[in-house]
Amino acid sequence: MEEPDLTTLYSDKLSRWTLILVLLVLALFISIIVTISIGMVNISFSEVIRILLGGEGTGNNRTIIIDIRLPRIMMAGLVGAALALSGAAMQGLFKNPMASPYILGLSSGGAFGASLAIVLGVSFATGAFAVPAMAFVFCFLTLFLVYSISKVNGRTPVETLLLSGIAVGAFFSALVSFMKYLSGDQLASIVFWMMGGLWGADWTKVLVIIPFIVAGSVMVFIISRDLNTMMIGEEHAVNLGVDTQKVTIVVLVASSLMTAAAVSVSGIIGFVGLIVPHIMRIFVGPDHRILLPTTLMVGAIFMIYMDTLARTIMAPEELPVGIITALMGAPFFIYLLRRRRRLTGW
Repeated sequence: MEEPDLTTLYSDKLSRWTLILVLLVLALFISIIVTISIGMVNISFSEVIRILLGGEGTGNNRTIIIDIRLPRIMMAGLVGAALALSGAAMQGLFKNPMASPYILGLSSGGAFGASLAIVLGVSFATGAFAVPAMAFVFCFLTLFLVYSISKVNGRTPVETLLLSGIAVGAFFSALVSFMKYLSGDQLASIVFWMMGGLWGADWTKVLVIIPFIVAGSVMVFIISRDLNTMMIGEEHAVNLGVDTQKVTIVVLVASSLMTAAAVSVSGIIGFVGLIVPHIMRIFVGPDHRILLPTTLMVGAIFMIYMDTLARTIMAPEELPVGIITALMGAPFFIYLLRRRRRLTGW
């Protein structure tokens, strides 16, 4: 029996990947239509589609869809995609399926920036964007500190990055606790922000974060093949011509761009960057050329449904979506620990 050649195998794989991506894009569009129709005012699918295509709606339904639900769903999708893709990239860089977008302490840095803006009542030129702007800036300040501490003789070992991230994250967590102590009447605002939520979504915020998430996504996709090579070990990757230092920097900058953009508008939403990449690795395998784009799509779909659940489960009140993802993510994290223990004996 004649075995298929490599060209045929690659063609079959490419066809399968294309089908998966097309199905996920279709699932994303269906998810958007379904979740737009759900809320305090239920709207039929046919009316949702008609309004999205530019038609008129019944009563205030057009305003509800275009000005309220659609920007929130778009932001949920962007935040979910950013966190999931960042998590997949970090897991590839650290060769650890339990790594997450917050592994370098970015969430703690962003939380300190946001709490500082809340306590000091910062408004300056950004107006209502003061808290997101401060969170974004401090996310990148955290990355700069972690990278500076980790750099040894012109190189940045991933193990040192991890330890530096833990240390810097702990430092900013302590500062957040200090800001809570000083906050007085603003304490509720700080705690509310840290729970993670998308209640402040509008088209302006959506348009602001899109460039950062798109830029980070493109950067990660470009080095997906190099991430595959680094999975066999940095020394082997260097021997095969991969600039591991460059790949490390690209992953750090790209993941930080996406994570900072997400954190700045949504607060801290946990477990998305841990759960989604791991699930997709089980279904599509470890090849980052397909793992990264599918993780992005499923991350968007996952967050859209989680936010819909958060805003409807206790209507008219809203739950912070961070609570929903934590309730689902914590048991899954325990499963990961037990699975890792069975596989490694630890």
